[in-house]
Amino acid sequence: MSTMGEDDPRREIEQLEARIEQLAETIERCRKLMLIARAAIGAGGVLLVAALLGVIGSDPAVMIAATAAVLGGIVLSGSNRSTAEEANANLAAAEAERRSLIGRIELRLVGANGVSRPADRENLP
Repeated sequence: MSTMGEDDPRREIEQLEARIEQLAETIERCRKLMLIARAAIGAGGVLLVAALLGVIGSDPAVMIAATAAVLGGIVLSGSNRSTAEEANANLAAAEAERRSLIGRIELRLVGANGVSRPADRENLP
């Protein structure tokens, strides 16, 4: 039978695992948006250079769109980079806290005969 002390770390671990999953999703979303931002910067840069070299007509609408793509890509990339860095720091802290909580739980190994004994922490993965 579990005591209240054993239940609390397990609940906290479950909550931390949910938080870790959310942070991992946030980091992945930021990574994808940073790739989109880089593509926008690249496309805008190519359009600007092409317009300046006369490869395409130097239409003001093209210049505005190209400049907006470059500037928007820079802002999007920077914003998502800082969000990803913050999420990575929070992820590392949550994983460390989870490891600490797991270390406080008295693990027991159950043998083939159904008898349990305290786990040898030295040999656990």
